[in-house]
Amino acid sequence: MKYHSIFRYLYIFYAFVFLLHVINVFIESTVLNYVIGVFSIVMFGVSFMGASRLFKYLASAFVVIGGVAFIGSDQSLLTIPAMVTSNLSLLTLLAMLPWMNSVVRSGRFDRSLNNLLKVNVSDLGKLYPRSSVTTLTFASFLNLSAATISQDILSKNLSSLPTKMRNSFISTATLRGYSLALLWSPLEILLAVSIFTTGVDYVSLLPWLLLIAGLTFMMDAIWGRFHYRKYSYENVNRQSNADVKTLTKKIVLLLIALILFLTFVIALGNLFNLDFIFTVTLLIFPFALSWAFIMKRVRSFWVIGWNTWKTKTNAMQNFIILFLSLAFFEASINGTTYLDFIKQPLLALSDYPLILFIFIQVIFIFLSMFGIHPIATIGILTGVITSLLAFMNPVSLAIVLVTSAVATTSVSTYGLVVQITAMNLGDNPYRITLKNLPYALCFGGIGSFVAYLLL
Repeated sequence: MKYHSIFRYLYIFYAFVFLLHVINVFIESTVLNYVIGVFSIVMFGVSFMGASRLFKYLASAFVVIGGVAFIGSDQSLLTIPAMVTSNLSLLTLLAMLPWMNSVVRSGRFDRSLNNLLKVNVSDLGKLYPRSSVTTLTFASFLNLSAATISQDILSKNLSSLPTKMRNSFISTATLRGYSLALLWSPLEILLAVSIFTTGVDYVSLLPWLLLIAGLTFMMDAIWGRFHYRKYSYENVNRQSNADVKTLTKKIVLLLIALILFLTFVIALGNLFNLDFIFTVTLLIFPFALSWAFIMKRVRSFWVIGWNTWKTKTNAMQNFIILFLSLAFFEASINGTTYLDFIKQPLLALSDYPLILFIFIQVIFIFLSMFGIHPIATIGILTGVITSLLAFMNPVSLAIVLVTSAVATTSVSTYGLVVQITAMNLGDNPYRITLKNLPYALCFGGIGSFVAYLLL
């Protein structure tokens, strides 16, 4: 591609725009916000060339629909730059996530995942909850990497099993464990978007998300224990008791680090009156660097972190065009009659909140099967959610949004994690979707029920 060499240095331009946005959060300059908007439009144009076809379609749809609404509003074209900056905080957060991933890798915590899954167990029923909880723990920091690492390890360890059984075990254990980590992790963008949309405080949301994650994990672990217990597991890579203690210590240290990070996020957010997304964004790098210093891994952290950050930031085109087009779509369509087509059916169910919550969940899952990213679905529903916030508990709506969005990660046929799993296993993504569909419905159902009880 002719512009391939340009993409190697896009991280400089992206970082410059994100830095301007961070500065403007503190100084709140209307002029600087307009300048950032102009840069954002340029960023959209450059990113559009390197985005995937699916995200091009989604972004184009939002721009076209938003454009039609904008023309009908009789606003000046000069107002557009100021309309596209509302989601830059989310993009800035995305750009910072690789640094947390890098400190985990520099501390070799990902190797512990490998070793923990090799500890001897007698059957797949006992291996299932361990595979799920291990993926869950590491996904809190490593995100997608945790799912791919655990899938590679399990593929090797279960190579003697029939292909169909091996694929079924891996696609259920890893994808479900992965989704449970996303539900409450402060580093998860779907959680950040849900909080951003509803304005709910993370502290008030966290206990309920942990409860839902715990209930869903117990339900799935019991299912996996009984469903797979008839299959024996013979692994030649046996670990000594000393190794198991070392691995357990490593996992505990990782959990302590996560708890400390959450504590700092909550404390600094309350102290300086900063919103959740911005606080997480500001804390990621200094926290990761301090953690690397304590582990005496600063050198490897810089090497891994710098290369990972450049690579990941250069590959942000999909999310950049999605978030910027969503910002334009939301700003253009708010207050217009176009929202009535979406609002009326859902508002008609407002007297039956549990049915409404389940209906929202089904919308997320249905659209995800056709390639619609859950962030885009939240964008579509933003106008409805804003109306519902006037008379419904915001915490309940936030729970419904985040559980519905996160549940799609295990069934989104064209989603990144399902597609990667399909490639890793040589399996059909639709088969993976169907295998995890009951789980996704139960996951969202538990979230909807808890949300209903909080009304």
